[in-house]
Amino acid sequence: MDHNHIRPWRNIARRKSRQIMVGNVPVGGDAPISVQTMTNTDSGDAPATIRQILACAEAGADIVRVSVPDVAASSALREVVRESPVPIVADIHFHYKRGIEAAEAGAACLRINPGNIGDAGRVRDVIKAARDNGCSIRIGVNAGSLEKHLLEKYGEPCPDAMIESGLEHIRILQDNDFHNFKISVKASDVFMSAAAYMGLAEATDAPIHLGITEAGGLVSGTVKSAIGLGNLLWMGIGDTIRVSLSADPVEEVRVGYEILKSLGLRHRGVNIISCPSCARQGFDVIKTVSALEDRLAHIKTPMSLSIIGCVVNGPGEALMTDIGFTGGGAGAGMVYLAGKQSHKMDNAQMVDHIVEQVERRAAEIDAAQAQEQAAE
Repeated sequence: MDHNHIRPWRNIARRKSRQIMVGNVPVGGDAPISVQTMTNTDSGDAPATIRQILACAEAGADIVRVSVPDVAASSALREVVRESPVPIVADIHFHYKRGIEAAEAGAACLRINPGNIGDAGRVRDVIKAARDNGCSIRIGVNAGSLEKHLLEKYGEPCPDAMIESGLEHIRILQDNDFHNFKISVKASDVFMSAAAYMGLAEATDAPIHLGITEAGGLVSGTVKSAIGLGNLLWMGIGDTIRVSLSADPVEEVRVGYEILKSLGLRHRGVNIISCPSCARQGFDVIKTVSALEDRLAHIKTPMSLSIIGCVVNGPGEALMTDIGFTGGGAGAGMVYLAGKQSHKMDNAQMVDHIVEQVERRAAEIDAAQAQEQAAE
């Protein structure tokens, strides 16, 4: 159920940016905000890297970045690109030769700072390779690796220094008549990142890649990313996001989608609305939700599911969701379908029954969408 059309205060007015292509994924303009992650395998090990990319793509990653620090990784990249179901961004750091090789190997995008890869001739060579191979570029400014002259000017990393760095790199690309780029200004500090991104959004119409760099582990990094990225997205800033976690890249994808789903910016899979549980609960809410998250991970169709332990908030939440279950008494609860009471169900059979209901509803939605597309 999408209530945004009747609740205008839930709508976000996105910043108007120009659109580029990262492989077959549009970034910027009116394109959906894409979700990225980055592999953490040995990039020279093509099979391991491909396995991780496939897992990330299955979780919903639109784009995956691969570090290309050496010749072995560069040699493996062609196979990685060939086997990947999503566009690959090659992170080449300061190595201009790796950039040329990555573009020729089929990378959809190069992550570089053009001012840091050598003299003007090297910059022109990398840009030419990107242009000749239909490869976009991401300028990746990071508070931890700002240029020496900017640190001397500002005394320390700060939003103004990050913005100035980004604009300097943009000018290099524009002076070479290259405009197929996006940009990020990341810091591990939420305040610094947010301020830099807000200033950057005013200074350029380039698509913006959002991220809080080195955010931390699964829990702490998720919180920092949700606060930093969530506030920027709420302001309409951001065309593609990457959640940086010291965790499995699949978790980065999941967290990225949860951030976007919470703001109504992307819809994918089952959005479970559940209570924290208390003494009123008619069943084990925490155990049930954990089981349902595992059992419903394969569902890609956007859908809402409420799992509420008692009748205090349960019926109200169920009115707003596609499927709901509210705890009652005597070992049973009430199942809601399309916001209406449908039937009672024993707690012991509840998880299997809800999975069946979700799968049935997903099949109905998918069939209706296929019919609409065929009619067009």
